[in-house]
Amino acid sequence: MSAQPDIKTLRLVLGDQLNYQHSWFSSINMKVTYVMMELRSETDYTVHHVQKILGFFNAMRHFAEYLRAEGHHVIYRKLDDPENQQTFSENIKKLIEHLEFEQFEYQLPDEYRVDEELKSLSISLDIPVQVVDTEHFYTTRTEFSEIFKGKKSFLMESFYRKMRRKHSVLMNGDQPITGRWNFDHENRKKIPKSHAVTQPKLFHNDVEEVFNMIQDSGIQTIGSVDLKSFFWPIDRVQSLELLRFFVKECLPWFGTFEDAMTVHSWSVYHSRLSFSLNVKLLSPKEVVDTAINEWRTRPDEISFNQLEGFVRQILGWREFMRGVYWSCMPQFASMNYLDHQAQLPEWYWSGKTKMNCLKHAIDQSLAHAYAHHIQRLMITGNFALLAGVHPDEVDRWYLGVYIDAIEWVEITNTRGMSQFADGGIIGTKPYVSSAAYIDKMSDYCGTCFYNKAKKVGDRACPFNSLYWNFYDRHTHQLSGNPRITMMYRLWDKMSSSDKQAILKQAEFYLNNINQL
Repeated sequence: MSAQPDIKTLRLVLGDQLNYQHSWFSSINMKVTYVMMELRSETDYTVHHVQKILGFFNAMRHFAEYLRAEGHHVIYRKLDDPENQQTFSENIKKLIEHLEFEQFEYQLPDEYRVDEELKSLSISLDIPVQVVDTEHFYTTRTEFSEIFKGKKSFLMESFYRKMRRKHSVLMNGDQPITGRWNFDHENRKKIPKSHAVTQPKLFHNDVEEVFNMIQDSGIQTIGSVDLKSFFWPIDRVQSLELLRFFVKECLPWFGTFEDAMTVHSWSVYHSRLSFSLNVKLLSPKEVVDTAINEWRTRPDEISFNQLEGFVRQILGWREFMRGVYWSCMPQFASMNYLDHQAQLPEWYWSGKTKMNCLKHAIDQSLAHAYAHHIQRLMITGNFALLAGVHPDEVDRWYLGVYIDAIEWVEITNTRGMSQFADGGIIGTKPYVSSAAYIDKMSDYCGTCFYNKAKKVGDRACPFNSLYWNFYDRHTHQLSGNPRITMMYRLWDKMSSSDKQAILKQAEFYLNNINQL
């Protein structure tokens, strides 16, 4: 617990620091004032989905109301407040000067750019500055670097096992309770035609006031929204309700179908807790503990692979992504190992493509500000990688279109796992596929304009020729990778005429990419 100051103190709470359980708020101190702010510097650094801005601002306003109701003194700068200087630094300097604060405090930011701004601000102030932890993650900001000190590569599985041991999650001493660490092979099933997916839990929040404000302010956004029925949780009560819904209704099928995609459901059995987690309305520990408790209560209904797959996403992958971020920034943000230079196809912003898998994934992203991890990795990310799109372009799209996209988790997944721009820091191989994988894991291909079985010719699926073109184009960078040796053997066995036909087909598609 942080010590309570005995001098007049200003404390900054960022929009992704809505932690109701933080020790800052455990007692009332009349010498402490909390400040929260809606800023153009935050709305304008990329073009965001309208639901993302609405989610953040409404959640922030609810949090400020909660703090006031608890008895804390709060200054809240709305976006259109005449006093708002539209940056953290200028607002804070003005408040310190006008209200004569004697100390400034903030929690460690999760984004590098904000961290740098607050460091610079702190140096410029002539009052003491205190920085505290967010009290949210399983790991500290530097723990990852300490774990992998001296190592040339980062392996998620070894990190995951270390976290399981350290935090005694599903363990019997220093061994997993089942004797196995990982049940990923059980979690790759396609949804059967006869299986009816559980409908997602939706809320009905009225966000018209904030929407009108951002419209009047001229903020550019993408996507659509139902102003009277905004379905994302915007406070802790709703977040806990969504968590309970997930463990009751979705966890029994989560693992089995966590990689599956279908035109009949945009969320399948995914928790959709990432927004609540990333703004800290929920803690990862309480999410993991709640899932484990539900499994212990219903072991006959929830098989262990369902639970382990979910725990691995939260305790393993999420913490791993944060660790890579703070170990590799700012260099990570400019990596482009494959030297990709193409622009993102125009239809990423509209969904107007004849490729059914991409149309569905993009349409739901624009409608719901959400797509699950396989849609992001193996549909939108896969195509961008095959098409040679510049990682900056892909970053901007992912950072803007998803409600849960904050740079520490977005850029590592996008630039690393999805686009292989880091050359293998995160993923040991590029995650590319032809139509075969997409058809295996979804029902997209059956009604598509393109033929999933054709590599060349009229209506041949673009993924097929672009897949082989990708490997051919990057032979010198990838052929030595032991995980994809088989692909190069298959490519080498093809006749020269077949190769030329495939590469010609790929060239045609790349030259006409906005018409696909």
